[in-house]
Amino acid sequence: MTISIPAMPRSLELYEEICALSERMVGAAQRGEWDELVDLERRVASLRDTLLHAEDDTQSPSDASRKRVLIQRILDDDAEVRRHTEPWMEQVRKFLGTGAQTRRVNEAYRALG
Repeated sequence: MTISIPAMPRSLELYEEICALSERMVGAAQRGEWDELVDLERRVASLRDTLLHAEDDTQSPSDASRKRVLIQRILDDDAEVRRHTEPWMEQVRKFLGTGAQTRRVNEAYRALG
């Protein structure tokens, strides 16, 4: 009986998969689908961890060129996701800050009463 160990995906394949997921992240951010965005980000993080432990198996100038294009697209997608998430995160920070401030005021008044 022979046990087959799956081959480690080539680094270029990992970049392509990350790029496809980052494109989907842009769509989720544009639609305000935060749960989907978080799920996609987790998948990207897992692939990124795999990529960090993979050998750089770039075999040709065309592979290197393709990798550069994919990395640029991933970076562009990341900037677009941030463009949509940062205003939302600021609202959350304000909301949480207001809630904490309100609790402190209520606690202070209860202590006086």
